[in-house]
Amino acid sequence: MNTLKMAVPALVLAAVSGLSVAGEKEELLKLKSTTESLIKQLVKQGVLTEDTAKGMFKQAEAEAAVLAEQAQTKAAINNAAATGPVDAAEVRVPYVPDFVKEEIREQVRTELRKDVVDDVLAHAKKERWGITDALPEWTRKFKLSGDIRLRYEPVFMANDNSGSLGVFPYYPNGQAINESGGSQNAGLDLIRNTTEDNQRFRERVRLGIDADVVEGLKAGIRLSTGNLRDPVSTNQTLGQTGQHYEFNVDRAYLEYNQTDSHGFNWLTLAGGRTKNPFFVGGGEFTSGSELVWDTDLSFEGFAATYRYNLGEQKSIGDGARLVYATAGAFPLQEAPFSSNDKWLFGGQVGLDWGFKNNDNLRVGVAYYDYTNITAKPNTTFSGTCDLNTRENTASMPEFLQGGNTLASICRDGAFNDAILSQFPGMVGLASDYNIINFNMRYDMALFNPIHLTVSGDFAKNLGYNKNTVAAKRILGGALGSGAVDEQTNAWQVRADLGWLRVDKKGHWSTFLAYKRVERDAVLDAYTDSDFHLGGTNAKGWVLGANYGLLDNLWLTSRWLSTEAISGPAFGVDMLQVDVNTRF
Repeated sequence: MNTLKMAVPALVLAAVSGLSVAGEKEELLKLKSTTESLIKQLVKQGVLTEDTAKGMFKQAEAEAAVLAEQAQTKAAINNAAATGPVDAAEVRVPYVPDFVKEEIREQVRTELRKDVVDDVLAHAKKERWGITDALPEWTRKFKLSGDIRLRYEPVFMANDNSGSLGVFPYYPNGQAINESGGSQNAGLDLIRNTTEDNQRFRERVRLGIDADVVEGLKAGIRLSTGNLRDPVSTNQTLGQTGQHYEFNVDRAYLEYNQTDSHGFNWLTLAGGRTKNPFFVGGGEFTSGSELVWDTDLSFEGFAATYRYNLGEQKSIGDGARLVYATAGAFPLQEAPFSSNDKWLFGGQVGLDWGFKNNDNLRVGVAYYDYTNITAKPNTTFSGTCDLNTRENTASMPEFLQGGNTLASICRDGAFNDAILSQFPGMVGLASDYNIINFNMRYDMALFNPIHLTVSGDFAKNLGYNKNTVAAKRILGGALGSGAVDEQTNAWQVRADLGWLRVDKKGHWSTFLAYKRVERDAVLDAYTDSDFHLGGTNAKGWVLGANYGLLDNLWLTSRWLSTEAISGPAFGVDMLQVDVNTRF
């Protein structure tokens, strides 16, 4: 610290440029003491290292010496010019009025303070003193984010619900049948719960890391709670007797964005396990439509989006006017020793049109083509699962929620059993799914920031073949029994009123939706996992609201009232109360 004490006067000298008026000595000493105390505190608190301070004061000493020499030379020249030749024996004492001295003193004091402060701030900015991101450059390429949701969810079954029709249940649990190795092994899990009320507490935790690799290229990873075998839910049900939660890789992807000379993002390329690349009619809080895709679903594969700017805006969002086209290829399931892998191919074209009054219209038309997803029944003389070919077994879906028409792939039991079971030992999809989807969303900024948003969604399965489904479907315990009632349409209408984002204290929004999803309109595995407990063959209402309790903390309440479209009575009411936070 001795070096600091010696350097402080040098800093003062640099600021006053060599001035040494005797009447200002007291002021200079005060300033010296203040400056020395400031430097000591900076070093003591770790904001400024002693080495950095030493270097700064060495530079100040050098600058002070130069400035002092220049000031003395200039003063001598000015004095000689003003007084003219002076006799060697003559002594002159200039008179300076007191008010002039006071003005000079105040001016020096002001300029001195300013010079010292400016010098310290300049060094602080250059050396990044006390700045939170004063870390190695590579650390500034990462962005950490996350959210936590706590949910209370009671479920109420209608009093007149019934789960069976004939020998085989009308509402079978296809997932349990396939996981258990047959209908008989599934036991009590063979039938979906349609009669017993229940309530549960659930939690969702998500943690994401985004990294800027190079300009335009981003790598992203997101971890989340949830069931490893459930692609449409990231919930963890509380009450696991203290067991640890499952924490899974929800997303892992590379994303490249290309902008033009005006800053317009005209191209996006993504690969890996990514977010949904298709427009679904809503934002983060409105959630859009889950008619075709559940909001928790991640897509595995590759997607590209091209945008053409129709206006002068430089960014996508309110006021933008553009058309876009998105295409993607997503592997669903690999079939070992076979070329019949399951794939999803999708494409969408759309319009994003912003109005001068801050209204916004978005429209999208999409087509989704699933390949090799239908059941391939075992055609051996007994049809039992032990005689399956690889092709038969590979046609079994890895995940089902319920609602789609099912087909038996093979029978329970073995080919040498005395009596062959009529129950399926493995089930798959009776219909193919090639879906056309139309989405529309109109956002009206009525009393900005209060918005009224109306949206509509329609989907139809063009891959449904009435004769094919009738030949192999399961209904009431028999194959191919009963007439086929084609149900291939799905639609939803929704209205939202309030703030577009409810992540600030006091912000609010409400929403109301009606939805009808017929049995084979969409793939039940990927549609909404909450509406009618997940899956298709359901219709009903959704009413809810969001309210910001604090910044980044909000409450969501939602009431879902649904019933089955066809089959025995199956009505479900559900309440969801969520506390959400993000960081």
